[in-house]
Amino acid sequence: MSTYDLAVIGLGYVGMPLVKEAVAAGLRVVGVEVDPSKVEALNAGRSYIDDLTDADLEHTLDSGFRATLDESVLAESRTVVICVPTPLDEDHRPDLSAVEGATATVARNLSEGTLVVLESTTWPGTTDEVVRPLLETSGLVAGSGFHLAFSPERIDPGNPKYGMRNTPKVVGGYTPACRDHAVAFYSRFVEQVVPVSGTREAEMAKLLENTYRHVNIALVNEMAIFCDELGVDLWEAIEAAATKPFGFQKFLPGPGVGGHCIPVDPSYLSYTVRKLGYPFRFVELAQEINERMPAYVVARVQRLLNRHRKAVNGARVLLLGVTYKPDIADERETPAVPVARALLDLGADLVFTDPYVRRWNVDGVPVPREEDLAKAVAEADVTLLLQQHAAFDLSIVEDHGRLVLDTRGVLAEGERVERL
Repeated sequence: MSTYDLAVIGLGYVGMPLVKEAVAAGLRVVGVEVDPSKVEALNAGRSYIDDLTDADLEHTLDSGFRATLDESVLAESRTVVICVPTPLDEDHRPDLSAVEGATATVARNLSEGTLVVLESTTWPGTTDEVVRPLLETSGLVAGSGFHLAFSPERIDPGNPKYGMRNTPKVVGGYTPACRDHAVAFYSRFVEQVVPVSGTREAEMAKLLENTYRHVNIALVNEMAIFCDELGVDLWEAIEAAATKPFGFQKFLPGPGVGGHCIPVDPSYLSYTVRKLGYPFRFVELAQEINERMPAYVVARVQRLLNRHRKAVNGARVLLLGVTYKPDIADERETPAVPVARALLDLGADLVFTDPYVRRWNVDGVPVPREEDLAKAVAEADVTLLLQQHAAFDLSIVEDHGRLVLDTRGVLAEGERVERL
């Protein structure tokens, strides 16, 4: 009998929610990491994940969970789930080095009959063309010696309504038997499991979900630019359109896209299509529009200051909220970075306020943090609202900001306050 029901490789925003739910369902779970500081923190009961409190972590530890650097525990696990990052390289191409490294580690410790699942987002064909051959260097064959599946993560950090347990889980297997083993595994702690015919369909489902959001966000971002010139209140138009009970889903403009999915995943799909010899024009246009939003936001800051006979050079600019979404500490791919970079290049005296971020730097340059919101707003030549954390008293911003640019559409417009 195996020592563990589950080994999770990669103990981050995807891996730890999986650990939490599996432990809660009574599974014996071990976590494998390459970062010693993360292993030390987890085993000491210190969570670095927004969706996992220290109390949650203490419960998982009390239930037998441990994090380790020792890969040999994989040989003692009935199921191994790979939850490592899949970023883009400098040329915006998929970087599968973490997946390949984790898979090679599994191969060195693969036991007969083990279920191996990849959850990391990637291009269709990765499980079969990259992961399977690496695993088969163990001498075991997928579909007979071990089971192989892909099940895309659907973690939404900070979402109070949908978590691991009540978000439907898509599962595709290398063979029907592989799929059935993966469905049985996830059914132990996920309320609804959605089987599909193969790993490619499961891989594509994830990319489709995020490309859909990416394209629609780009649509309203581009509309924000020309609606400003037309004198149209796009925010009001969106709310009006959203009253239609069918055929429309509300998306909102903003300073750019961030997080681990929207800025990255569509590039994996575009990369796949380009291998066929032609571009995925929808995705690449959306990427272009969304990536130019930080520059547009900075241009709006310049225009706002110019109207009041001020230059960006030497102006004190306060950034409110530098994480990629509200009420969490996650800074991955946050548009606040390119916004800040451009303002610093223009000579702005930059400061920030964020209840979830204690220290912040841009390209190695520390940005001073303001603790007192009222004082920070009153002293800034312009306040730039990038993220509407619930902890912010927005009335202070509206009442005391000298000039304000609201990129989230949550402030009342007035003589001193503009919306994106």
